[in-house]
Amino acid sequence: MPEKKAVAATLFVAVLLVLGLDQVRSDASDHRFKEGDQVPLYANKVGPFHNPSETYRYFDLPFCSHGHVKEKKEALGEVLNGDRLVSAPYQLEFLRDKESESVCKRTLKKEDVARFRSAVAKDYYFQMYYDDLPIWGFIGKVDKEGKDPSEYRYYLFKHIHFDIYYNKDRVIEINVRTDPSALVDLTEDRDVDVEFLYTVKWKETNTPFEKRMDKYSQSSSLPHHLEIHWFSIINSCVTVLLLTGFLATILMRVLKNDFVKYAHDEESAEDQEETGWKYIHGDVFRYPKYKSLFAACLGSGTQLFTLTVFIFLLALVGVFYPYNRGALFTALVVIYALTSGIAGYTATSFYCQLEGSNWVRNLLLTGCLFCGPLFLTFCFLNTVAIVYTATAALPFGTIVVIVLIWTLVTSPLLVLGGIAGKNSKAEFQAPCRTTKYPREIPPLPWYRGAIPQMAMAGFLPFSAIYIELYYIFASVWGHRIYTIYSILFIVFIILLIVTAFITVALTYFQLAAEDHEWWWRSFLCGGSTGLFIYAYCLYYYYARSDMSGFMQTSFFFGYMACICYGFFLMLGTVGFRAALLFVRHIYRSINASYTKELEATAYV
Repeated sequence: MPEKKAVAATLFVAVLLVLGLDQVRSDASDHRFKEGDQVPLYANKVGPFHNPSETYRYFDLPFCSHGHVKEKKEALGEVLNGDRLVSAPYQLEFLRDKESESVCKRTLKKEDVARFRSAVAKDYYFQMYYDDLPIWGFIGKVDKEGKDPSEYRYYLFKHIHFDIYYNKDRVIEINVRTDPSALVDLTEDRDVDVEFLYTVKWKETNTPFEKRMDKYSQSSSLPHHLEIHWFSIINSCVTVLLLTGFLATILMRVLKNDFVKYAHDEESAEDQEETGWKYIHGDVFRYPKYKSLFAACLGSGTQLFTLTVFIFLLALVGVFYPYNRGALFTALVVIYALTSGIAGYTATSFYCQLEGSNWVRNLLLTGCLFCGPLFLTFCFLNTVAIVYTATAALPFGTIVVIVLIWTLVTSPLLVLGGIAGKNSKAEFQAPCRTTKYPREIPPLPWYRGAIPQMAMAGFLPFSAIYIELYYIFASVWGHRIYTIYSILFIVFIILLIVTAFITVALTYFQLAAEDHEWWWRSFLCGGSTGLFIYAYCLYYYYARSDMSGFMQTSFFFGYMACICYGFFLMLGTVGFRAALLFVRHIYRSINASYTKELEATAYV
């Protein structure tokens, strides 16, 4: 145990160091400026407001550019996040006010007008970063006074106002607004002369530099939002306590009666319905079918569980503050690579406990079980992004870096973990001896089948988290900011507890019906919450969001399929581990009772 804790602590420190190196820094690394200094302003991307995955480079639209555009070097996480920062055409020197400064004068050709009009019709917004502070604005507006779409008029904003707040020698806040009176009519296909302007106003504030990012997290911490979050948690806790308490009472009472009857009344063994689980003690620890796949699922699920725990730890210590661009993606890549040894060790160790012989094939299966579908999904979606020329398309260099991480870090650690698991020589602890021939499973009603049981098992955990899911989806696939990680961590703990308990309850009822094939069933029941989450994706996309288009649809359902698959493996592992502890406990108890009975008989 001390060694495991030391390894976990070392891994946590390593991730913190990597993230610290990966954090965004402006050209002025200390964020201190003198009057007249050039404060770094980068234009990031443009895209439809309702399609967060469909973003394009800023200068894909015919904005003013000063010939040579300087690209900012970005870290891995920023590139994965779709950021493509380039120098903006606006000059915002420190403490220098400007009034209607000209950026450029140009003639928009018919093709340029058509591109701008299409962007305005789709509610395009732009995003920039000024001294690492994010700013947004719409590029135009649609006048819908006419009822018929053919009567709509499309306007481009040509004058931008920057309101910048400073405290001594540091930039604290920046807001951008457009001048509603300075418009360019884009309705007709004709050449248009336009002069792009900008105004800069500097204002002093007392807000300290350390708190300049607080305003971006306040939206999720507003009182009415907090009330909804806490109501969600209280509602989940009450529901969980009532249902789990009800199931626990029944389960413990039935088990107690079973133990009493088994120990004192042998004739009650004929009551198949109540005590059926004791009759299959010779089959309950019979190894499952496809044990290599089963061990690989446990290995991958354990790795994803470890990954989730570390992500929560980093979130709780404040690493993922708002607009720390790429920090989350960097953490996911780094931690997944470093925890691959856990997958290798868990899968191979369990596979050897199940008397498996081809541990190398099992290790390969473990390495591909989650990465394989994720890689295929990425290849398809990256191709879609390339066709759309979107910033979501990863550059070749970034793909090479990811492949090198997988080749030089993930794979070697997976192999080392597998070798350690093979050499651990751990034995499967079965309190009952398995008979030579399997017992025939009696015919069962339809509702005891795998699919109905999975539906029952997934509904309760999903009901405990579905309110919080909306805020997470609105953050990942929208423009909300989620920062209340403590509440999310509580919801995660509730999810684990409910998943474990409902799986244990259904496993008991399955054994009571003399169905000894509980291994895969417990894993499927535990992971079924992932299927409910994916079903919620359908509801969210069509009922709660305004996303549209092939690219956004494919990105949403493609990557959510991978995330829900990861949840399936993780929660399936939790469900099986809980069921395994429960099954070992009850059969160890009756085995102890049986041993005492034999000793008493021998004594007499």
